[in-house]
Amino acid sequence: QVQLVESGGGLVQAGGSLRLSCEASGRSFSVYSTGWFRQAPGKEREFVGGIRGGDDSTYYADSVKGRFTISRDNAKNTVYLQMNGLKPEDTAVYYCATHKSAWRTPTGNRYEYNNWGQGTQVTVSS
Repeated sequence: QVQLVESGGGLVQAGGSLRLSCEASGRSFSVYSTGWFRQAPGKEREFVGGIRGGDDSTYYADSVKGRFTISRDNAKNTVYLQMNGLKPEDTAVYYCATHKSAWRTPTGNRYEYNNWGQGTQVTVSS
């Protein structure tokens, strides 16, 4: 079983940047895809993007493409979400999650993920 811990959230002004971290413990997760999701109050949890296990290909939701970047540091067993050009509509709790199976392309289907972090709050003020 993998334990995931997110960090790096906070309060930032519109146009600012934050970098979220998702650190895994329990086993190496380099071959498992990791997805980032977010959930704003009163809204469904939505897929932000993901990084594929094995080759580290990245995928993004249209709403964050060009502003957010996902990367992985296998030596630290950590996946990052670099968020630039933040907007008030990016305000949400952000979660990372690992895919059930190795080598799979990350998608927005949250039922494909079986390990979730506790979430970290990101608030963007206008």
